[in-house]
Amino acid sequence: MPDVISDPQVHNPFPQLKRVAVLPFFNQSSEPTLNQDAVAEAYYGELQEILGFEVLPVGVTKLKWHEFNRMYGDSAGPDYFQRFAQYLDVDAVVVGAVTDFTPYYPPRMAMTTHWYAANPGFHPIPPGYGLPWGTPEEKNIPRDVVLETEFELARAQLKTQSPQSPTAANAAPYPSHDAPPAPADMRIFDPNGGAMEAEVAGNLPGGWPDPTGLIPNPPTAFPPPMLAQAEPVLSHTRIYRGDDSEFTQKLADTFYSDDDARFGGWQSYLSRSDDFIRFCCKLHITEMLGSRGGKHKSDLILRWPISRYER
Repeated sequence: MPDVISDPQVHNPFPQLKRVAVLPFFNQSSEPTLNQDAVAEAYYGELQEILGFEVLPVGVTKLKWHEFNRMYGDSAGPDYFQRFAQYLDVDAVVVGAVTDFTPYYPPRMAMTTHWYAANPGFHPIPPGYGLPWGTPEEKNIPRDVVLETEFELARAQLKTQSPQSPTAANAAPYPSHDAPPAPADMRIFDPNGGAMEAEVAGNLPGGWPDPTGLIPNPPTAFPPPMLAQAEPVLSHTRIYRGDDSEFTQKLADTFYSDDDARFGGWQSYLSRSDDFIRFCCKLHITEMLGSRGGKHKSDLILRWPISRYER
């Protein structure tokens, strides 16, 4: 019987974020030997392989970053990376950091990335956006994506309920551009991750975030007004461990689907830091895009356990 391998496939679900630049990653771990440029190169390589992205070489981005700093200083406010994206003439700039790293077995890597759009009218895209909620395909959404989506929805809702100082209370109400206004019959998630209809009392604040905000709005006759903001449009944080069974299963499947002929099998990835880092970057990107509508049908690979395919 052949080995059956499922190779997950992702694409860029955001055509407005096609041209991307990746800055060298910040090293916030306790491992001083971590090569920040190598992490950025690995992230660049994996991102460039995904359909729909055009990624600026890391060397060019790094050179332009130094030029930009000489012109505008090292820090100039929350819109600094946004203005750098405009300076590069790209759609978004990826700013990443490695917060924990060890190259020794079992290797471990924690990383976080923030994507800053050049257009200040682009707003944060939450996990779960663009997924088939309310359709028969909803049952196929991974449980961890459902939980992450529910958590982010709860955070957005709690923003409207957090106590405010007298100064903040006199400010404008919760901005309606963060989520569409609540309809009379609002869809809310039940504890099992599905959705149910509920009659909503009229005492909710304007712009109350509800799951309908995860479904893209239809096109409008005229562009909406500009509501500028400087927060990252995409953010993702994960930690990967070489002794985690789910991680190693994904690594083994990727090793066989990539047709890697090097000696040592997929286990050798855990002893080679450059391969381990690159695979962590691959998972980081596919998880972020997959949770926002970027996943499509996986490739099914059948291989007979002979020659170097023998397990």
